[in-house]
Amino acid sequence: MIALESLTRAEKLRMMEALWRDLSASAEGIVSPVWHGEALKQAEAAAASGNARLVDWVEAKDMLRQRART
Repeated sequence: MIALESLTRAEKLRMMEALWRDLSASAEGIVSPVWHGEALKQAEAAAASGNARLVDWVEAKDMLRQRART
């Protein structure tokens, strides 16, 4: 088994990309949890009503990182 700590960032990214390709090739067996659908409906309703605050991806990642720290 490979120790993740011994891999470089580039090697880890290549490994993640290979895993994603493999997993997404057979997505028909993957069932999303119920809360995914509920979250999408809430987001669509917020966008339709004009209550959604759109942010760029960099800001969104920063916001998620801050939430994860608390």
